[in-house]
Amino acid sequence: MKYQNTQTFAAEMDEKDPLKKYRKAFHFPTFTNNPVVYFTGNSLGLQPKKVKEYVLQELEDWAKWGVEGHFHAKNPWMPYHELLTENSAAVVGAKPEEVVVTHSLTTNLHLLMVSFYKPTSKRYKILCEKKAFPSDQYALQTQVKFHGYSPDDALLQIEAREGEHIIRMEDVKALIAEHKDEIALVMIGGVNYYTGQLWDMESITKWGHEAGALVGFDLAHAAGNINLKLHEWDVDFAAWCGYKYLNSSPGGVSGLFVNERHLGNKELNRFAGWWGQEKETRFLMEEQFKPIATAEAWQVSNAPILGMAAHRAALEMFAEIGMEALCEKRDALTGYLEFIINDISSRYEDVNFEIITPKEKSERGAQLSILAHGKGKSLFDYITQEGVVADWREPNVIRIAPAPMYNNFDDVYRFGQILEQALTNTTKK
Repeated sequence: MKYQNTQTFAAEMDEKDPLKKYRKAFHFPTFTNNPVVYFTGNSLGLQPKKVKEYVLQELEDWAKWGVEGHFHAKNPWMPYHELLTENSAAVVGAKPEEVVVTHSLTTNLHLLMVSFYKPTSKRYKILCEKKAFPSDQYALQTQVKFHGYSPDDALLQIEAREGEHIIRMEDVKALIAEHKDEIALVMIGGVNYYTGQLWDMESITKWGHEAGALVGFDLAHAAGNINLKLHEWDVDFAAWCGYKYLNSSPGGVSGLFVNERHLGNKELNRFAGWWGQEKETRFLMEEQFKPIATAEAWQVSNAPILGMAAHRAALEMFAEIGMEALCEKRDALTGYLEFIINDISSRYEDVNFEIITPKEKSERGAQLSILAHGKGKSLFDYITQEGVVADWREPNVIRIAPAPMYNNFDDVYRFGQILEQALTNTTKK
């Protein structure tokens, strides 16, 4: 596609966008003095307008039925999570029995690692990324410490080569091969939160299995952003949040995936709770835990209905559109954003906006991370004041994520105009 940095081009692209109607299905923030350009779907997605209706339904049923809402609400609460399963499975490329929505992201990661991090005296190390999101780092550190190991020894952290930002897949393969007799688990984020790099999860899974390790992913920045195929890739387990690209309320519910080959293994370690107990005997209050024969066995507590109602409304939009169509628009939008940034950078002698996200479409999702050489936070503060809702990461990285469900080409064009204004109105601080 031949992009142009003009409002006419952006308008033409938006007019023929087959997903343009979905923009009107979301609430856009109104706190800014200027019209908002919302580019932080990688942190918190916008609220679908249907969410209010879905949450109010559960509030009304709570008022009407009280505890009997578990059985008599319009959408009975006892099996409510089952309303989310099929659409969640479609988003991540799984079988319905391999998926459940429950708890929060890091909670689910811990529960999954209880089952799939099985260290021995010789095979006890976890291969992970050095610059993972801090919550993942804390989870991994405490998991190995729980088993009596030192994180300095037990965590094999892969990082980019000196002077580079992107981790090379050949380096991942080499590190796995080098420590093939020591690695118990490979646990990596599907998309790096800082650089926006999309990992080759299929290859990493293959390499990990060849080394005798289990393989899992944190898909916080991948679910709803990347066309995932967890079952086809033979991933052992994964977890994701619902509030980023999946637009399902701040701190909302999380999904988890367990490959079907593990579902019948009753010998797996678990931190169990009664909601994972087989449904036929759950209310018999038996002393012995009998896990459900699906990913539902990893549930611990009752379903959080209000959060799930918000998630249900958002997931229905993904089911209606499909990941193929979303990813097609995602690539077009992100490509236009890349073009705009490079065009501006090329026309200002004292400006160097380095995009540290991979250039290849197959190695990134919606996010671009811009390293603003020679520019301080005053640049970011200016664009924020002008209505751009983006994300700043020290020392000088701006993360921008045009979400295809509600962002459009005019958003990208207007961002470029504001960025140019900022260059003429700010100085390095």
